[in-house]
Amino acid sequence: MSAPLPPACRRRRQPLRQTQVRHGAWLLALVLLSAPSDVVAQRLSFSSEQNVSPAYEGWEQDVDGSRYFLFGYMNRNWEEEPTVPVGPENAMAPGVPDQGQPTRFLPRRNRFVFRVPVPDDFGANDELVWTLTVNGVTERAYATLRQDYFVDGIVRASEHGALGAGTSNPIIRANVGPSLRVDGDTERTVRVGEPLTLVAVADDDGVPESRRRRRLRRNPGQSERWRPHQRGTVSTETGLRVSWFVYRGAGRATFEPPQIKVWEDTRTGSHSPWAPHFLSPDPPPDGRWITTTTFDSPGTYVLRCLASDGALDVASNITVTVTD
Repeated sequence: MSAPLPPACRRRRQPLRQTQVRHGAWLLALVLLSAPSDVVAQRLSFSSEQNVSPAYEGWEQDVDGSRYFLFGYMNRNWEEEPTVPVGPENAMAPGVPDQGQPTRFLPRRNRFVFRVPVPDDFGANDELVWTLTVNGVTERAYATLRQDYFVDGIVRASEHGALGAGTSNPIIRANVGPSLRVDGDTERTVRVGEPLTLVAVADDDGVPESRRRRRLRRNPGQSERWRPHQRGTVSTETGLRVSWFVYRGAGRATFEPPQIKVWEDTRTGSHSPWAPHFLSPDPPPDGRWITTTTFDSPGTYVLRCLASDGALDVASNITVTVTD
């Protein structure tokens, strides 16, 4: 047997000294400074002054044979919601510049935001281009009918984070998206600060089931308080939810009650289906979501109501003219 090491050679745990902390901070700074600039940029996050990248998500075909290009975007800001009117800095081509794209851009990643009918004469080599300029940066999304861009319900569910990439089952393949109806006129007029009541009627087939209700069924006596986060990004809570947001318009709209976010906010406590520990609320018993909104400035707004089960969604718009 070998002799034990003398005390001077033994390693002991020492408390972390302040000099060690400082040296560690300097080392981290040195690593970041020596890394390529594009790598460093990917690790940084910004609240404002960044650009928005338009995204071509793919194309889909309805049961009647109609084909549609699907678009979304990535707003690199966590807080700023740029407004870009339809025109040279927010245009579709060929065709008319306005083909239903948003002019108000919510933070971070927004998938399958709008769809554009594919022209009848479009071939495999044709492209529909969305050009977007935000904060001085111009980017473009190119839509084509390549077969590898075809989107079905499983692709949508996977992209939204309702199921793992490359996985499915007979239940999710039979999923039918929510139904949605917005009561009242599609064009409204209110004054600044005047409450406007919005009523959305939504229903769903219960697929995919809310993780909350599934846990309650399996563990009826279990508390619904804090649980460890067991889902990775991108992953969303499932179950029917309804949210209103500003799709077009430069002013601010305040909604009561506060709406569940429709963009991928992954921060804990952010009232987002993509956030850790988020639980889908129970739908109202009569299926009627009642929301009140007020506007802080005059103008023309397009409000969008989005009903989603976490995998598939459906939207409905109303136009609101706000006067002084």
